[in-house]
Amino acid sequence: MHRPVQNEEERYLLHQLHLVAALKQDSIFVPGAQRGLWKLRPDLLFVFFSSHTPCGDASIIPMLEFEDQPCCPVSTDWANNPSVEASGNLEATEDKSKCGDSDSPVTKKMRLEPGTPAREVANGVVHHQSFGTQESGPIPPSVSSSNLTSEELAAVTRMAPGGAKVVDVYRTGAKCVPGEAGDSGRPGAGYHQVGLLRVKPGRGDRTCSMSCSDKLARWNILGCQGALLMHFLEEPIYLSAVVIGKCPYSQEAMQRALTGRCQNISALPKGFGVQDVKIQQSDLLFEQSRCAVQAKRTDSPGRLVPCGAAISWSAVPEQPLDVTANGFPQGTTKKGIRSLQARSRISKVELFRSFQKLLSSISEDKWPDSLRVQKLETYQEYKEAASAYQEAWSALRKQAFASWIRNPPDYHQFK
Repeated sequence: MHRPVQNEEERYLLHQLHLVAALKQDSIFVPGAQRGLWKLRPDLLFVFFSSHTPCGDASIIPMLEFEDQPCCPVSTDWANNPSVEASGNLEATEDKSKCGDSDSPVTKKMRLEPGTPAREVANGVVHHQSFGTQESGPIPPSVSSSNLTSEELAAVTRMAPGGAKVVDVYRTGAKCVPGEAGDSGRPGAGYHQVGLLRVKPGRGDRTCSMSCSDKLARWNILGCQGALLMHFLEEPIYLSAVVIGKCPYSQEAMQRALTGRCQNISALPKGFGVQDVKIQQSDLLFEQSRCAVQAKRTDSPGRLVPCGAAISWSAVPEQPLDVTANGFPQGTTKKGIRSLQARSRISKVELFRSFQKLLSSISEDKWPDSLRVQKLETYQEYKEAASAYQEAWSALRKQAFASWIRNPPDYHQFK
């Protein structure tokens, strides 16, 4: 999941608000109790599907002894002498056959053995298959001897099916943000520190974009509509369920990353709250996933490189498809890179233009109060004027996500 996922939804929601508020047509929204405010129809739900576990905290999951491993298991020599450095580069070996991380799954299929839970979602109905319990059993010898603290042991072993031996964890390429404790980098199950804020993985300069796990956790408090749309909504729009495709997966890691880190947030404004989102896994494998593609290329060895192109689709009548390459609409030349045509339909600037178009299509006497009390001009001013949303976001940062990276206000001073 990337930032455009939210932007696609915002584009769709803006269109639906335009239908009901300006054109007086059927929409997913119905009138709220206050002037100019709307709310989601009670018979509608939003479900988020991802073909893979979100990058970041949700991807730090235990690797059991019968699974493929991203690096060598903790050895007896290392356990007896923890000061010995690891062979050097747990992350640099990603193209080796036994390496992998949960953001880039290993090429072999996971083998389910007794004690491993499986879930499937078919025809909208969730079915559970259980080969054991997910409660932790005794601390596996290969973990307990690896010089982990009791807290680290508990964080890893409680995610393992009962009696299973945890020999490692799947790696995430998402790096800890400045101000967080940071990963230990030690071989084996203690390589990562769980529960931390992280930025998206990347091969170039470090990005300021937070990991998908962190964004989903924020949505579970603030909603997935963003600040701008809260001017028109009586309450946030929350996800009812998150479904993950077939890949390395841990129910406990997902719950920790998406809901556990924020479950004690308090003093939220009216309408906002900690949600009990349903989290499930499907048994469907995405045909274009790295794992599936590599399995088909047995006669063509070589490293797979992610494509720089992206296809975004929104259920809107005007140009529903947004095809970009390296962040720009496909076909953009170097000469035209600063032109209006070089903007993606789901960029912040274009979404703000759609928001302004919505405002201009509604008479001012029907605007919500938050847009009538002061004259607003810039994107930043409109965002800050969504007072309830900003109050909830402030509470979340103070109580759980203090190290969250925020773009400088200058980035949002466009009209």
